[in-house]
Amino acid sequence: MESVVSIKWLLARLYESDAVIVDCRFVLGQPDAGREAYEQSHIPGAIYLDLERDLSGELDEHGGRHPLPDPATLARRFAQAGISNETRVIAYDSQGGAMASRLWWLLRYLGHEQVTVLNGGFDAWREAGFPVNADQHVIIPASFYAEVQHGMLAEVYDVQDKLGASGVVMIDSREPARYRGEVEPLDKAAGHIPGAINRFWKDSIDEQGQFKSAEAQKERFADLDNAEEIIVYCGSGVTACPNVLALQQAGFTNVKLYAGSWSDWISYEENPIAVGEE
Repeated sequence: MESVVSIKWLLARLYESDAVIVDCRFVLGQPDAGREAYEQSHIPGAIYLDLERDLSGELDEHGGRHPLPDPATLARRFAQAGISNETRVIAYDSQGGAMASRLWWLLRYLGHEQVTVLNGGFDAWREAGFPVNADQHVIIPASFYAEVQHGMLAEVYDVQDKLGASGVVMIDSREPARYRGEVEPLDKAAGHIPGAINRFWKDSIDEQGQFKSAEAQKERFADLDNAEEIIVYCGSGVTACPNVLALQQAGFTNVKLYAGSWSDWISYEENPIAVGEE
């Protein structure tokens, strides 16, 4: 299944019984805005999964601002949402694919390959005049068995061990000013992981909010070697996910998400911090 599909692709399959459409809209700092938008209007048949209530774990001293949920807990949540191991999942948002990509990554992390992100999200769907409604149908729970793909995840100790190592590339997905440490609106310390390069996640999408083509993604990462191990992070492990997706589009196969990301990294006093350009 393609990682990104068009709105026309979804329109043609809107009522197929083996598909679950998931509305992932969420606004950082406005935790109820996404659900309220969903309740007002959504793609017919879509269910809602919340970034903080459903797709993140409990906050702790470490783990970052959006910690990974426990795999067993997450698998139960997917089952409650009617997602089985055979379900085709189509995720969308109104945030350039950032929240939908989080769901895309989490499902793949639990071994579920049949998941895709709707290109352009809800905005493109609505602007095309495609159907929307506010109906909420009864969800029939399913059975979901997780097969955790440990190779997709980098923990803090992996990042610590690989600082400065040859054959490893760290990608910081935040906006350039945050990467350089000039501003930090969310976390208690500014800067980046030493040695990391900056690839702003929004450069994976075009001016219309669509994911760029595979060729355009290859151009974004043309300076990287497919033989290298790539570890991607952001502020809290959410907006790194569209970069992970873009790297997959570009043909990279050894890509890991540092899920705790910057907010986890700085929770350890011994971890070094860099500022400025690398």
